[in-house]
Amino acid sequence: MKTAQKPVSLSVFQFMQRYPNEDAARQYMENRVWPNGRFCPHCGSIRTIEVKDHKPMPYRCQDCREHFSVRTGTILAESRLPLTKWLFAVYLMTTARKGISSVQLSKELGVTQKTAWFLEHRIREAFEQKGGLLGGSVEIDETYVGGKESNKHANKKLHAGRGGVGKQAVMGIKERNGRVRAFPISGTTQIDFHAAIVENVERGANVYTDCHRSYENMKGYTHEAVKHSVGEYVRGQAHTNGVESFWALLKRGHYGTFHQISPKHLVRYVNEFSGRHNIGCDTKACLDAIADGMIGKRLSYERLTA
Repeated sequence: MKTAQKPVSLSVFQFMQRYPNEDAARQYMENRVWPNGRFCPHCGSIRTIEVKDHKPMPYRCQDCREHFSVRTGTILAESRLPLTKWLFAVYLMTTARKGISSVQLSKELGVTQKTAWFLEHRIREAFEQKGGLLGGSVEIDETYVGGKESNKHANKKLHAGRGGVGKQAVMGIKERNGRVRAFPISGTTQIDFHAAIVENVERGANVYTDCHRSYENMKGYTHEAVKHSVGEYVRGQAHTNGVESFWALLKRGHYGTFHQISPKHLVRYVNEFSGRHNIGCDTKACLDAIADGMIGKRLSYERLTA
């Protein structure tokens, strides 16, 4: 009987030993992007050759005659940063449970804050985790992300109430002892909530929520709710403690690390926190998952700042 391997957490020193130079970083990325052998990202041909001086790019396709590198067709495309800095940025973002700010990352990498900010958002694109519907026993809860009304300048206050006023709603769905999926949601009505649940949770699952009215009349699920308003937080198997612990970590990152998260970029920050939770604490597994998530994606500065 095989025993499960313990997660391996690499220290900064061990990470630097494993990827000491650009050649080691390039070899690692090539093994992730081309696990079955090098091919042309432009036409898919396997008839490729290495260019002697690696200019303008390391490889050339013998069929379509296009030059390419391991960055082509990935989130790394057209980046001038060395791959060693890319990998180290991924390492820092996956090992920092509450995230790392672009100001701090710029100091660690020796780049400008603007470069670090753009770099982080591209890596957050790779954090997006794919997978099937969540099932079994799931906890569902919503939170609100944004600045406090009391902290806003007088001409920016909405004067429309308390709580989630002026904030963006985010829904979180967590399997018991499993994955978490979180995303901004456009509204908090019963239609909005039920549509999001159907899209992400298997029919027949056991669903546990609080007593928010928008969770009522849920069809196709075994639904139980706890009433936080009367001090009820656990009743048998019914509770939302797991997803609320995820919210606690997200809020600590928001207030303590990033300080301000705009609604425009919120989805990427949420992807980062949920992806980091799902990947786990194995450093090598984290690097592999993010490297694989970079393939086939592109985020230009123009689109990011549009």
